[in-house]
Amino acid sequence: MRFISKDTLKPFDWFIIIGSILFYIIYWFVAEYKGDSFSYLGAVAGVCGLVCNVLCAKRNILNYLFGLINVTLYAYISWKNSIYGDVVLNAFYYLPMQFIGFYSWMRKRESISGIKGDSEVVVVSKKMNLKQRVILMVSCVVLVIIVGYILKYYTEDPQPFKDSATTVLSIIAMILMVMAYMEQWWLWIFINLLALVMWVLIYRRGGESSAEMVIMWLFYLANSINGYIVWKKAANKSNLRSEEL
Repeated sequence: MRFISKDTLKPFDWFIIIGSILFYIIYWFVAEYKGDSFSYLGAVAGVCGLVCNVLCAKRNILNYLFGLINVTLYAYISWKNSIYGDVVLNAFYYLPMQFIGFYSWMRKRESISGIKGDSEVVVVSKKMNLKQRVILMVSCVVLVIIVGYILKYYTEDPQPFKDSATTVLSIIAMILMVMAYMEQWWLWIFINLLALVMWVLIYRRGGESSAEMVIMWLFYLANSINGYIVWKKAANKSNLRSEEL
């Protein structure tokens, strides 16, 4: 048994990883030609984040190793761009959750067979019932509204409800990820869309490392859609095995 097998990554996964690396290389050449700055930290953060997301979509526990690098660098980049909400979220929530998630997934792992008897350790995917999904959706909406109003009336946040949505949903999605629920991907898809729009706007005003972050979030979005599909199939198989027992 091992943490990763030969057939862990499918063609689409390699497309996400190699495609992101090529995008960064191309942007590096363009930036050099135009005399613009290129952030190596942003590129490393982007690639590590994408590898983390790809492995998470494959239910592979090694995603937390790359996630640790990504959230550390992303917190620093957010600080350089004065996005202090993301600094707090990444440094004080995502960072410790990498260790908590690794420990939790180790306790919920299973072995799946690969090519020629090869096998790897993955987490068992679960899905919520209808009642749990309704509670999740209502809780998300209520918490986003409450936190949004708090930011609007008690801070100088120019985008209180956008910041509320990204923060609240990220916290909930990370909890669902640690608990191995496939519904996490609904939230990640929405979060990635919001983050992509935010970094496009930052890029338009010349923010540091913003182009690299736009590339990263584009690939995040594509992988989140793939992650939902993979986890849904795995959760359905887990439910069938439970019913047979």
